[in-house]
Amino acid sequence: MSDEADRVKAFTEFRQRMNERILSEDNQVVRRFFALDTQTYKPGALDLKTKELLGLVASMVLRCDDCISYHIAQCKEAGVQRDALFEAFSVALVVGGSIVIPHLRRGVDFLDQLEGQGIHGPVPEHKHD
Repeated sequence: MSDEADRVKAFTEFRQRMNERILSEDNQVVRRFFALDTQTYKPGALDLKTKELLGLVASMVLRCDDCISYHIAQCKEAGVQRDALFEAFSVALVVGGSIVIPHLRRGVDFLDQLEGQGIHGPVPEHKHD
């Protein structure tokens, strides 16, 4: 397995393992927040692609690399094309400013890894870090 595929696999496995660990605690606030997060990304008046793109832009502006990687993977899984991702990246840059550029670099690197390795399978359910 290449370093890129290893990174994607490690990212996915860590998120899943830690989400399970966190949810194993008897804390209703945490459980309810995770459930609310899951419900938010279900299709409704906005389709899944749009919601994932919104999550991606918000994550870039808030500068959360784990969330950016997650939403890029979810966008790819939902069928969002590369040109649409770059339009979302441009919105994040305009809204967030130049401080977003390092996160854009890492996000595009993650996208390249996903596309270059043919890794388009689902990633575990989204849970904020």
